[in-house]
Amino acid sequence: MEKDQKQSLESFFRGRLLYDAFLKDFVSFKVGGPADVIAFPENQEDLIMLLHFIREEKTPFFVLGEGTNLVVRDSGFRGVVIKLSSGFETMGLEEEGEGKVYVKAQAGVRLSRILDFALQNSLSGLEFSSGIPGSIGGALVMNAGAYGGEIKDVVFSVGILTPDCSIKDIGRQELQFSYRKLNLPPDSIIMEARFELSPGNQEALGELIKEILNKRKKNQPLDFPSAGSVFKNPPGFYAAQLIDDLGLKGYQIGGAVVSERHANFIVNRG
Repeated sequence: MEKDQKQSLESFFRGRLLYDAFLKDFVSFKVGGPADVIAFPENQEDLIMLLHFIREEKTPFFVLGEGTNLVVRDSGFRGVVIKLSSGFETMGLEEEGEGKVYVKAQAGVRLSRILDFALQNSLSGLEFSSGIPGSIGGALVMNAGAYGGEIKDVVFSVGILTPDCSIKDIGRQELQFSYRKLNLPPDSIIMEARFELSPGNQEALGELIKEILNKRKKNQPLDFPSAGSVFKNPPGFYAAQLIDDLGLKGYQIGGAVVSERHANFIVNRG
């Protein structure tokens, strides 16, 4: 980024700015070159002003969650990486009705945190997410799921920032979820979501969460950097089983290794 662009950006932006910072420090794979700028907006107003700047300068941008499902090339990213973190971590109970409880969470809230919140309030519906890393925004974009559940099962509505920087609330009926994907208008940014949960037994919920976490520890290579399961399951099959049947467990190129423990994990040993 040119000196005059930096000065212009710094004249209004209230959040943190990192120049030429390596993205490997912000993704779970621990690989990736530098971004021209990583911006951490302080709040929604800060984000909107940043987007106006980006569009005026015709600069590419990318929204980064927790980076747990992302590979970054060694050459990095020429443009602005927007990291929704500390300014977008508000969460709380919103309302109740007809045996359901609604929890509202901003995009930067980690999945593990909203799961803990649900458990503390004896709310059922998010147990499947036990051990899934990442943020609410990323989980929605990927329709994150495991153990028979998906984010789409509990989402009531999603609030997005549209390309013209207006806020739009999209209800469950309008949300276009598919396997590991949510279709949204191009260049829109997820700001928050409402989740529809059900009252449950705290002790039983805690035991189920513990059971899922133990399964993950037993079956997944959590001691090496990775991005979780790499390949989608083809209809009627499990990707891990297909990879295992091909004898590819342990296959290695450079520091990238097909895990011996779970064939759908590529781990970073380099």
